[in-house]
Amino acid sequence: MPDPVGARGTGPRTGPRTGPGTGAAGFAVPTARPRPSGGALLLTGSLGMGHHVMAQACATSLEARQMRVRTLDSLRMLGGPGGRLGEAVFRGMVGVPGLYDAFHFNQLRTGGRIATAIDAVSSRFLVPRMRDELTTEPVSLVVSIFATGAAATSRVKADFPGLVTVVFCTDVCPHRLWVHQNTDLYLVTSRTAARYVRRFHPSAEIAVVPTPVRAPFYDPPTQRDARLAFGIPLDGRCVLLMSGSWGLGPLVEVAEALATAGVWVFAVAGHNAKLARRLAALAEREHRVIPFGFTDRIPQLMAAADLVVTSSGDTCSEARVVGRDLLLLDVVPGHGRDNLQGELEKGGAEVAGGDPRSLTRSALAALERVHPPTRRVARGPREWEHAFGAALAQVGLTPGR
Repeated sequence: MPDPVGARGTGPRTGPRTGPGTGAAGFAVPTARPRPSGGALLLTGSLGMGHHVMAQACATSLEARQMRVRTLDSLRMLGGPGGRLGEAVFRGMVGVPGLYDAFHFNQLRTGGRIATAIDAVSSRFLVPRMRDELTTEPVSLVVSIFATGAAATSRVKADFPGLVTVVFCTDVCPHRLWVHQNTDLYLVTSRTAARYVRRFHPSAEIAVVPTPVRAPFYDPPTQRDARLAFGIPLDGRCVLLMSGSWGLGPLVEVAEALATAGVWVFAVAGHNAKLARRLAALAEREHRVIPFGFTDRIPQLMAAADLVVTSSGDTCSEARVVGRDLLLLDVVPGHGRDNLQGELEKGGAEVAGGDPRSLTRSALAALERVHPPTRRVARGPREWEHAFGAALAQVGLTPGR
């Protein structure tokens, strides 16, 4: 069940629609089609892959409830160069030490004038497109998994009577631009996050839910089968090394140092083409390094590994489902530092310094502490599906009892 934080007790708005649906990993869920349109629109954003991953997981659960789902990238909806400019600005800020930290903690966290001005400019372009989208293809539910989409949806909600608006933020400390008065329900993944929402929306209806993961992570191979598939010795030490779709941090140097120490390394570059070339070159002279670019084989790689070395993000939740300990890279500024602290609080995770030598030292020490897996999957989808269904019921979007 979700942890409802100060729910207003909104009752169901329609009667039930019965019949089985299949959620993540084949988990049976009740179905619902609450209004004639019955559809859901998910709004994501193309800053990295984390928002898209959450959208995929939510789509699986909504489709299992007989809801038609479509997903739109709210940055791309800005039109023209707007979306590309937003990504370029974010990348540029992350690339300057301390700059994004300053912007996040001084502006986004507090709702400073610069942050609210950016929000207003983005909404000026996105609101007309959102209005057109909802007029052309009406839906019952909009789930915003990106702050820009949340702002635009709040502004158009009054034009569409009966539209349910949900904001889903997996950050430990949702910043000001996530929070808008015309939001029916906030989905967050910790009580700390709920309190940050309340900072800006004191009467908000909030449900604390587990972080969802995509279905393949609930069905990984055994470690033995995964290692045989990749040609990794069954008794060898093995690490999965990755850092989001941008490949942040000293991954090449760490991969080389670990391989020199006798550790097998799956090194994943994501969408970072330059990093992918450097890892491929390293693999030519170091056979224990197995390089990947952007790949959908992460569940298999996690299953084969003893330890996952990664930045804070959706990968952490995926590794916990597969049952692997984490060594976290402190390479994502701003919200990444908040989220890293949240992951450490959950246990099963350590944090490493950013320089290759200390990071390698931490990884080797962590490998000494981890134990061989005793289960193929550490956590199934039941907790998420139950919590998500109960959260939807708070705003009348699941069958009545």
